[in-house]
Amino acid sequence: MSRIARRSDNPRRRTVPVLLFLFALAGCATRPVNDRVAVREPYTPAMDHNADRGDPTTAFVLAFSGGGTRAAAFSYGVLEELRRTWVSGHPPTRMLDEVDTITGVSGGSFTALAYALYGERLFDVYEASFLTRDVQGHLIASVLNPANWPALASPAYGRSDLAAEYYDEILFHGATFDDILTKPNVPTTLVSATDISTGARFTFGLHDFNLICSDVRKYPLSRAAAASSAVPVVLSSVTLDNYGGTCGPLISERIREFSGVDVAELPGRGRLKAQEAVSLENRGGRPYLHLVDGGISDNLGVRSVVESMEVIERVKRYREGVGIHDLRRLAIIIVNSRADPPVDWDLHESGPGIVGQLIRSAGVPIDRYSYEQIELLQDIVERWTLLRERARLALLEGRPGDASDADLPEIEFYPIDITFDRIADRERRRRFLSLPTSFSLPAEDVDAVRNVAGELLRENPVYQKLVRDLGGTPAR
Repeated sequence: MSRIARRSDNPRRRTVPVLLFLFALAGCATRPVNDRVAVREPYTPAMDHNADRGDPTTAFVLAFSGGGTRAAAFSYGVLEELRRTWVSGHPPTRMLDEVDTITGVSGGSFTALAYALYGERLFDVYEASFLTRDVQGHLIASVLNPANWPALASPAYGRSDLAAEYYDEILFHGATFDDILTKPNVPTTLVSATDISTGARFTFGLHDFNLICSDVRKYPLSRAAAASSAVPVVLSSVTLDNYGGTCGPLISERIREFSGVDVAELPGRGRLKAQEAVSLENRGGRPYLHLVDGGISDNLGVRSVVESMEVIERVKRYREGVGIHDLRRLAIIIVNSRADPPVDWDLHESGPGIVGQLIRSAGVPIDRYSYEQIELLQDIVERWTLLRERARLALLEGRPGDASDADLPEIEFYPIDITFDRIADRERRRRFLSLPTSFSLPAEDVDAVRNVAGELLRENPVYQKLVRDLGGTPAR
């Protein structure tokens, strides 16, 4: 008996059953499952633009890019500057109150969702709750904590699920999309991730959740932010159950009814987007969707605007459905927190290492693709002017069959690109471009990023013109 007792008192022997018990619990760890709906919630493209805010003839979009805490602080600084600038009205309003839509990707998704949730309270809580917190350090410590290993060993639970729980604890506090969809006078807020199987953009909103027959209203904001910022390899994908094709007419049927054409006949990017939507309704072939960082598919968050404008241009019935005939201005502030840390590879005969190549191979295409999105928007607006002129000439010449583009709106485009590249001083510019793409930034750097965001917006000549055209006085 004494020998048995001595064996039982051995700490190592007591540890073994405890570890076995903990790892047995790994099979119990699982992600939250998104709710299924039997019937889709009504949705129209016009719902992606909150026309009740500000000037009804102006579509005002903020697009917040990815880039960790640097991106979150940069976009927050833009919100602060918009809040400081007043325009005429009865009563006068701030530029921030004119914003109709906010898109967010990765780091920018936190600012977008937090503003939609908190409104004015954001300016009291966001800095301490998120911006100056060592989010990355906490996540690393959580992954290294043996208490979390059993859960992380489960195939139904990953590092991004752990991250989502932390984001909920510090910032979102149990909020779901219903908390922002039912709130009055809130900009339409769209954050996106990337469907890793297809490379398609997946947006957390009524449209894409309708495609998978799921209830976005009950979906946690924290999980949307986790999916949008789930850097591949570093973080796990966020998984959604796909119930597509079980809650009403298929997307291909609805596109035919709405536009009068089949999916294969849609123009350019509209066709690609429709084909991606059709793939989501293939529940038998795709019962699960795995989402990662939204920057892979659209780091600036403006691709949806490009796609919508191209379909508006080419599908007349779509124009009627989105109600754009009174639109006179399209303003987009693209808050691009692109990083460009210095490298000395070209000074040496030997090339960069594996890690350096991987980082550059991922970042360079994203940056170049982002630049093209801005140029595409400008080209579309200019093309609309030419198409209207051609259509009106056809009417004057008695050729009504060639005048289908006469009703394209006469839109003045305000492309406002806020990026560190616009900083005039070379050394100062290099400092901001070299800030790390991580979820940890010293408080002094957070303040510096916020301040330079406001400075760049105030000094932007296109923004100054927008303020004047809305009846305000640009700040000095």
